[in-house]
Order: sequence, then C-alpha cells, then structure tokens
Amino acid sequence: MHNPARSHPEFEQVRPHDYPTHLRDAITDLPSSPGIYVFHGEEGDLPIYIGKSINLRSRVLSHLRNPDEARLLRQTRRISHICTAGEIGALLLEASLIKQQHPLLNQKLRRSRQLCALRVVDGQPEVVYSKDINFATEPSLYGLFGSRHAALEGLRNLADQHRLCYGALGLEKLKPGRACFRAMLHQCAGVCRGDESSAAHQSRLFTSLDSLRVACWPFPGAIGLVERYANKERQIHVIRNWCYLGSVRNKAQARKLDVVAAGFDADGYKILCRPILSGRAEIVLL
Repeated sequence: MHNPARSHPEFEQVRPHDYPTHLRDAITDLPSSPGIYVFHGEEGDLPIYIGKSINLRSRVLSHLRNPDEARLLRQTRRISHICTAGEIGALLLEASLIKQQHPLLNQKLRRSRQLCALRVVDGQPEVVYSKDINFATEPSLYGLFGSRHAALEGLRNLADQHRLCYGALGLEKLKPGRACFRAMLHQCAGVCRGDESSAAHQSRLFTSLDSLRVACWPFPGAIGLVERYANKERQIHVIRNWCYLGSVRNKAQARKLDVVAAGFDADGYKILCRPILSGRAEIVLL
C-alpha cells in the first residue's frame, strides 16, 4: 500500500512534545511579578537565553509548554530570575544583560557596532556615526540605523513616499542639465528640472524627516526614573543620556551610579523615550 507520508512529509505524525521534567523544580519559586529570566546551559552555566515579562511565572511556563522551543529546553539545565518593580525595569535589565553576556539565542538586542543617523548639512543629508558624535546631545539627527546601507535605504524610502529627488539628496549623480530618471516617471516632484523650487523641496525634506527625529537628552545630567510594583516594591532606574546605568532602592545609592555613559544606547533610547518625554514617568533629578 502506498504510504503518503513518504512523498508528503507534512502528513507524518507530529512527534509528541516531551515536557521538560528536569526543569520543573526551576519554576517552583517563580513569582507572578515583573522581571527577567535566564535559561542557563551546561558549559560554565552560561546563559543561552534571557527574556523579560511582567509575569515571570506565566512567561516561563509558556516556554516549557511550547513544542517549538524544544531546542532551548534541551540545552537548559537551570532557570534563574531577577525581579523588577515594573515593565520598564525589566526591559532595561534585559537589554543590559544581553549586551554584557551575549546569550546564544538572543540576537535582536545585541549592540550595533555601526549605529548611524542622518543629518542635513548645507541642504543635503549625510550619514553620521555614534562613534564620532554623541547622539544623545547632538541636535537635528534623524533615524537610528544599524549600518550606512540601512540609513541610505531609509532615505530612499522617504524620497519615494514624498516625491523627493534622488539627485538633490545625493543618492544619484545627475548629468549637467538633465533631470533625474524618477522625474520622468513622476516619482520626483521635479526640483531637478525646475518644476519646484529648492526651498519647497527642502521644506518637504525636513517635514518627512521630522517623524525620525532623535530626541536630545532633556536633562542637564543623570536622573532617576522611579517605578513601583503594587505600590510596595520601589526601584530607581539611573539614566544619563538615554543610557541605563543600573537600578537601586534609594536616591543616595542612585547618585553613586551616576557615571559617564559608555556611549549612546539605541535600545535604552527606544525603551525610555516615550515614558520620559510624555511626562508619564516619575522622575527625580540626581
């Protein structure tokens, strides 16, 4: 008899998920509160995955019940956790530990070595790098990109959306007296052939860039962002120039953490920008 599973692997019986019984003891003391959790492997007890949640117990249990994460569970020998006073603290601690410890299965939050932004100089955008200027205090920067290629691709996308000229933006070399190719396709508003003024083109350029503006650090120095869990647990997250320096329990301890940040942290910026600039976060000056 013909066996359809041989010619159609999708018909093969799904292998039952083996619940990782060796990790059951690891969840006995997990609280239903915010924090980070770490899956540790065999070699030197190194972390292989770091995650965060507003409910540690629920999140770790979801890992253990997920057959798609069999690889992670087979490699894990123990699970540790650190409680935080809220979601912001969990996000900051997760990003910080991933950069420090480089877990095998975490990729997205590792530090980019070529963090770039766009800056307009003499009417033309250029790519600048965080290793050369301080993104936290430099005004009029736009977008945070992982590479020069990504920054230029972001500029092209803006040009396509707002009918900006590749030639005027430095993305295409124009021949003297010739319009750009996109102008003939009505994808450029025609500054390259005099259909619109340079001033009008510049105005649309800055309008399109505004949604990507990188906010400057709005304080003269470090601050403490206060977070509370169930009106009891209290943490002060020490921040300078959008860079997370650590979490403590009181203001005196927070002042001891106030050091010069190692550099602009794009992950810290993305986590902190909205709560700080919206005024929703409780802030203490240090």
